[in-house]
Amino acid sequence: MIVLGLTGSIGMGKSTAAGMLRRLGCPVHDSDAVVHRLYARGGAAVPLIAAAFPGTVKNGAVDRVALSAAVMNDPQAFHRLEHIVHPLVRGEEQRFLRRCAMRRVPVAVLDIPLLFESGGRARVDRVAVVSAPAFIQRARVLARPGMTEAKFRAILARQMPDVEKRRRADYVVPTGLGRRKTLLALRRIVTMLKGRRGRVWPPRGHVPTRIGG
Repeated sequence: MIVLGLTGSIGMGKSTAAGMLRRLGCPVHDSDAVVHRLYARGGAAVPLIAAAFPGTVKNGAVDRVALSAAVMNDPQAFHRLEHIVHPLVRGEEQRFLRRCAMRRVPVAVLDIPLLFESGGRARVDRVAVVSAPAFIQRARVLARPGMTEAKFRAILARQMPDVEKRRRADYVVPTGLGRRKTLLALRRIVTMLKGRRGRVWPPRGHVPTRIGG
């Protein structure tokens, strides 16, 4: 099984690309969706964040606006948050890959926004970076509810520059030239990867489950 990492800076069209990969038959693990579940009422991250960032949990769930305000301009606080959330997300990621392997999926996708920044390169076989011109990126991001220039700049400051992500990528997927171009690029990638043998799954030291004795 090949594990394909899907990443890209904010506003570059990663969610659209993930949806296309699902249409192409590739299961996708969405890290952002996992974080939303972890932050919801009953989520595993809720008590840990409540202890680390008092006042950011309301009615049993993480208040994302309050949490964002608590870490936005404080790198140390942001790193504390990462140390809480990343292990939980990776646990879900491992369970996802185990299910994919049991189903003999040829290509499984890990949608990781900060793949390079968080050291996620070692957890995937190949990396596809979605990319669009800066003016398109800016227009997309500023159209989001509650987004401001200041927030946009703060987010970009925590992300590796797009040019560096493209340099490190195995594949660059254009998302500013229309959906058809994006879909064709992704289809080519999936076709190339099918039938190849991955190196990251099963993880080193993994003991396969025996069925039937």
